[in-house]
Amino acid sequence: MTLHQLYVVLLVGASVLLVSVVATRLAAKVGLPGLLLYLGFGVVLGNDVIGIEFHDAQLAQALGTTALAVILIEGGLTTRWADIRPVLAPAGLLATLGVGFSTVITALGAYWLIGTSWQISLLLGAVVSSTDAAAVFAVLRSLPLPHRVAGLLEAESGFNDAPSVILVVLFSQTPLHPSVWHFIGDLVYELAVGAVIGVAAGWIARYTLPRLALPASGLYPLTVFGLCLAAFAAAGAVGASGFLAAYLSALVLANGPGLPHRAATRSFAEGLGWLAQIGLFVLLGLLVDPSELGRQVVPALVVGIVLLLVARPLSVVVSLLPFNFGWREQAFLSYSGLRGAVPIVLSTYPVVHHVPGATRVLDIVFVLVALYTLVQAPSLPWASRALRLTPHQSTREILVESGPLDVLDAELLTMTIPPTSELDSVSVLELRLPDPAVITLIIRDGLSFVPSDDTELRTGDEILVVTTRQQREATERRLRAVDRRGVLAHWFGEYGLAE
Repeated sequence: MTLHQLYVVLLVGASVLLVSVVATRLAAKVGLPGLLLYLGFGVVLGNDVIGIEFHDAQLAQALGTTALAVILIEGGLTTRWADIRPVLAPAGLLATLGVGFSTVITALGAYWLIGTSWQISLLLGAVVSSTDAAAVFAVLRSLPLPHRVAGLLEAESGFNDAPSVILVVLFSQTPLHPSVWHFIGDLVYELAVGAVIGVAAGWIARYTLPRLALPASGLYPLTVFGLCLAAFAAAGAVGASGFLAAYLSALVLANGPGLPHRAATRSFAEGLGWLAQIGLFVLLGLLVDPSELGRQVVPALVVGIVLLLVARPLSVVVSLLPFNFGWREQAFLSYSGLRGAVPIVLSTYPVVHHVPGATRVLDIVFVLVALYTLVQAPSLPWASRALRLTPHQSTREILVESGPLDVLDAELLTMTIPPTSELDSVSVLELRLPDPAVITLIIRDGLSFVPSDDTELRTGDEILVVTTRQQREATERRLRAVDRRGVLAHWFGEYGLAE
């Protein structure tokens, strides 16, 4: 590559990045994950439109695997342990038993309905059985879902990549000789060793990072990411699940006490996560041949219907039988199993292994992901409201780069007061938030101001609350209690417990 060619490549890459960032804002307004736009950019840049040729499935697999590791690290660093701890057992079953159940049902549907061979049918089932961490983190974190539903979806998306990879590799063998005992042995080894390496790396980092005296604060986020990537690579080097190791190391590290520059680290991780998503989806869009996608629309619709209406709901019901989940929660969990980069990356595995018909798998999965993300993602807010899972009011966390907040281990929350709320006409003093929580700003009718103790809240106000990590739950409970029963909520036995 000459210096001039390097400049051209960098110019194209920077232009795609900037356009993708702007497009993300537009996609967010309609509730779509940016992945659809990024995939579209890749297709436009490809051989059939602009003319960039890219057909190296092995390179796409290598780069895609690395990008998925970065996305999972970002997910672990931004996931609260308190949200997923109560749902570890059901998430584990969904990520293992649920993946296997979904694979079998989807494969049967593909074999009977679109006439693919058993190997291609099993590959289709295994590829699409895994929910996508990038899509789940991007879409569901903007919804005010109950903690255990959101936590279960996040934990499942962080855990289920390893079983799917094992199944795809198993079914990519030529000739196909699947062995149940071989699969179980690989599954136990990869998950167990990957979990041990990830947790160990996270604990080592929790102990050493607060004791390091690095010369610049910007080195701490780099060190955190380097340690998590080391866990990913170490697990992969010994044949274990690098994806699980990366996610768990980040999760353990981020939820420990004393992580230096926590807010800066999370912001850095979020930026790298977005960069990985954009690069990954554009790359995968380049890989497919648009002229071949049209003939795979009907097969993709058929496989998607089997997955969405049969395989996913049954896998959720079977996996959650031992646990106390209501039908509304199970219905939403069934509907919100988003697919994204993971299935497309996994579909490159049979191409690399030269499985007959593997290119068709890639095309079907590409079309399936695009079509069903277009349908599912925008309708998730409606589905959560229809199933009465979205509360009348909620707070959401805002990640900010702030020295004082980082030092105090504080968090910034915001909520909008709904029309039926009892918070209307309640003064800041009467609200009696737990110390040291405080309302720092009110946005009313497009204008913002700092409230005083006698400032009364109004319907439609957006309030910003600063609280410590330790008092966050108590602060949310107090806001919910007053919202439901007014300032005398405790007299009526209302303590703001989550619905």
